[in-house]
Amino acid sequence: MRRLPIGDILDVNGVAVHVRQDGAGAPLVLLHGYCGSVHWFDRLTRGLASEHHVIRVDLLGHGCTGGSSGLDAVSQARMVADVLDSLGVEDVLVAGHSFGADVAVALAGISPRVRGIVVIAQAPDYSYASFPPGSSVLLPMASAVVRMVARRRWGRFAARFRRGVLFDDPAQDLVDHAVTAPAMARVVLVDRARLLAARPLDAQIAELGLPCLVILGRRDRFYDCERTSARYSAVGALVEIVEGAGHSPFLDRPGEVARLLKAFSASGKERPLVD
Repeated sequence: MRRLPIGDILDVNGVAVHVRQDGAGAPLVLLHGYCGSVHWFDRLTRGLASEHHVIRVDLLGHGCTGGSSGLDAVSQARMVADVLDSLGVEDVLVAGHSFGADVAVALAGISPRVRGIVVIAQAPDYSYASFPPGSSVLLPMASAVVRMVARRRWGRFAARFRRGVLFDDPAQDLVDHAVTAPAMARVVLVDRARLLAARPLDAQIAELGLPCLVILGRRDRFYDCERTSARYSAVGALVEIVEGAGHSPFLDRPGEVARLLKAFSASGKERPLVD
């Protein structure tokens, strides 16, 4: 399925990477999660661009970047680090949603351009994740069905009648899912579980010592909000809970998440993690 870029296509070590830039001010990088794209932050960006240089990147295997290799979080982080080098931005605040949080934390570990981290709706590991049974087997099958539906005009038309549409294009999530590299399912459900068990995100954040904000949705169906909050608070991160929001609080409450990001950005340089 062909996608139309809304930003620039940058040559990053021979890979064509889709990057969208909006606004001016302190640089803020937004990294989407599994089966996402830059479009997941369309509404959030509107609340940020008046004060920030908002940089959105389609990760490898997603959106208009595409590709089928280098899909793990560390490889993705190297790609984003190269994007930041290409753009020449400094003192960057990087925010990652779900799998994008892994990429954000990895990026902070390899790029001196990062001054702070924001984790959105991601637990430190999978130890109390509430994924449906058999997800590692069923998800690739479900993804094949979604790809088929998204390629049909009737599928995209029917998406307009879903309740609670959170995108400007009601079929956005279907289309993004359809173009995501099939290999990402194993990266997220199998490989990632093993990697986070060995090095949870809270431990990585503690090692980095950078200012960190964690934004959680009270109604996240994948991770218990209170347990996640306790884990990150224990390593000194600032935790904010968005009431009435689920696993993607920036879709449910874009204005509230924009407010939290702007407040943290303004104070982040002076708020290192406590020992």
